[in-house]
Amino acid sequence: MARDTLTGSRIRERRLILGMRQAELAREAGISASYLNLIEHNRRRIGGKLLVGLAGVLGVEPSMLSEGAEAALISTLREAAADSGVPVAELDRVDEFAGRFPGWAEVLAAGHRRIASLERTVETLSDRLTHDPSLAASVHEVLSTAAAIRSTASILAETGELEPEWRDRFHKNLNQDSLRLSESSRELVNFLDDGDTGADRRGMPQEEAEAFLQDHGYHFPELEEGTAEPADLLAGAPALASEASRSLALTALEKYAEDARLMPLPEMERQLAVHGLEPVELSRHFGCPLPAVLRRLAALPEALAGQETGLVICDSSGALVFRKPVTGFAMPRFGSSCPLWPLYTALLRPYVPVRRSVMQQGRTAAVFDCMAVAGPQGVPDFGSDPLYRSVMLILPGADAPDDPQPVGSSCRVCPRRQCPARREPSILKEEF
Repeated sequence: MARDTLTGSRIRERRLILGMRQAELAREAGISASYLNLIEHNRRRIGGKLLVGLAGVLGVEPSMLSEGAEAALISTLREAAADSGVPVAELDRVDEFAGRFPGWAEVLAAGHRRIASLERTVETLSDRLTHDPSLAASVHEVLSTAAAIRSTASILAETGELEPEWRDRFHKNLNQDSLRLSESSRELVNFLDDGDTGADRRGMPQEEAEAFLQDHGYHFPELEEGTAEPADLLAGAPALASEASRSLALTALEKYAEDARLMPLPEMERQLAVHGLEPVELSRHFGCPLPAVLRRLAALPEALAGQETGLVICDSSGALVFRKPVTGFAMPRFGSSCPLWPLYTALLRPYVPVRRSVMQQGRTAAVFDCMAVAGPQGVPDFGSDPLYRSVMLILPGADAPDDPQPVGSSCRVCPRRQCPARREPSILKEEF
């Protein structure tokens, strides 16, 4: 049933919620009870002055009666039905349900959003607990210090008379180890605390560099216009707390400036109007290698690119050295990502462009258009092996084929069963 034909049903539901009789509402609105009865059963269309009058008596905005629930609410309800895995026979009547029972519809939608948020939190924490080297190092420090304290305490408790010199030495060790345990425990708590209450809390260098780039939207007008050098943008950057992170950010900005010089923004805008997001055509026009074109497209503002873009870059070991996230495409914070990504297919075939439509397994099973290519890092010298890097541009797939290639984020949190590339069992249950 169309949304604009449910005005009468909404009037009736609102009247019942207020405990009003049909005759009372008709009298207040200045119409007959029989005419109101026809309106409430959707047998008469209503609008204009009468709609405004009824809305005023019922104490709601006219749009709540004529338009019903917002499109976002209805979309969330449909998404909840799809994610439940249970066939819903009344799916075509979701608009009627949202219009007649907006309160219950909002409860269901809020519950679905909360479940989705909790699922993402569980996936993130699971991946973090499994692959985060900083967390592993902190836990190892706590455990090793506790073991040292336990060993020293056992010697003091179980050994008989000790010479004063040795007893003082053990006491000193015990004091130093206890201080070290206290510091390690505090650092571990600060690291796990999402409230960021630690004054000196710092992430990994790559995280700090990515936070700096994200704060600028991965776009730097100063480098586009040539009014600043990459090193100038790092001055006073609060997100870069270590020399390692500053070095990573500087490398990314230098590459950005180089790509901007090869593909100036005004000309890029003109070519996008002609070719769209087609890296090969842009590569031919500018005479630039494909990896540079993919990086350039990912650095464009969303308004210019016409859609959201994501980017990942890996080195020859397969480790992700750069990540620009895109909504719906999960990227592991640390550790190995899914080997089925086109990123790694391109790494096996340098210079050969690879384009795949992929569907990442998980809660939403979103489809993406991925374009990847690998090339050497710099110009290798005679007698030396080239160091390859692979670049993958990620675009939300609006015109996705019927059979996209299934991929995951990492084996640890991928629910896909019977995957030939799986390295380890998933921690997620089948029904998660």
